[in-house]
Amino acid sequence: MAKQRIITPAGASFTVGSSDYSLEMEALANMDAEIIEAPMDTAGFIAAAATADAIYAKGIPITAEIIAALKNCKVISLGSVGVDSVDVKAATAAGIPVTNVPDTFIEEVADHAMTLLLSTFRRVIEQDRMVREHRWKEGRPALLKIPRLMGQTLGFVSFGRVARAVARRAAPFGLRMIAYDPFLDETQIAEHGVMPATLNEVMSQSDFVSMHAPARPECTHLLKEQHFRQMKKSAIFINTGRGPTVDENALIKALSEGWFAYAGLDVLEVEPPSHNNPILSMDNVILSAHTASASARFDEARKRRVGSELALVLSGKWPMSCVNPSVLQNTALARWQPVGLGRGPNS
Repeated sequence: MAKQRIITPAGASFTVGSSDYSLEMEALANMDAEIIEAPMDTAGFIAAAATADAIYAKGIPITAEIIAALKNCKVISLGSVGVDSVDVKAATAAGIPVTNVPDTFIEEVADHAMTLLLSTFRRVIEQDRMVREHRWKEGRPALLKIPRLMGQTLGFVSFGRVARAVARRAAPFGLRMIAYDPFLDETQIAEHGVMPATLNEVMSQSDFVSMHAPARPECTHLLKEQHFRQMKKSAIFINTGRGPTVDENALIKALSEGWFAYAGLDVLEVEPPSHNNPILSMDNVILSAHTASASARFDEARKRRVGSELALVLSGKWPMSCVNPSVLQNTALARWQPVGLGRGPNS
């Protein structure tokens, strides 16, 4: 048996159902470590993980109950940007660093956000349907009601890495940009050519509202009915962040009653959605199946990053990405980075 035991739930990570951990093991190859699959039920997982050196979190929630049972765990590592499947508060109280991959899929998600912005604005699905249904002559009149993109205002709710990448893509289109992010000072927003704004200003002034808030407890239902009522009737709402950050009942009401014009949604509050979710039958919504981060490099990149984080911690070093960095100074791990981690709620 290896000296370093990394326990992971046996279930699939994202949509990939495989027990092949060769990519994660690349960084661990010269260490006496192994990745061991454990049952997915809480009791079975606790029994296997109680004395583990590390947890590779996937497939099941890593709850406070599980974390309380960990006697020797040095790190909990996730192969995703979001950390909502781990009780970070409980991990912090237990002095366990939680790592994620915050910078691996930035470009893909930003591309997807721009795709939704452009396709909703130019009514791409509607135009496609008109052609297929032999309604060719209806296409141009429909777009004559829509202003040109240049000069429109794009507003960001949260201005982390993805939002900044979207801003880089949006700038050449001539969009004016504003952003709300209470975790950043104004200079950190302004240096990207984006004007700092309040949440009310973003909702009321924007022609496009792009939602990027993380799945943290304080962001649950951040956008409510009162916010959607502030939007322009011609505005478009884009969400490539997390579904629970939006009150979906309020969003459905807003779309059905025409408080704003259109939505492009990669995420929903419950995924996959129920067959009777009203959003599925709305003509003024473009949907994708939480696929914004997906690309040919997706699985390889995140698995290698997980392996790298596990290898760093199990060799006694700080990880690259820690969502609760306050615990690091109280561990026996050695800091090796020449610069600050720069991590925060929206990093």
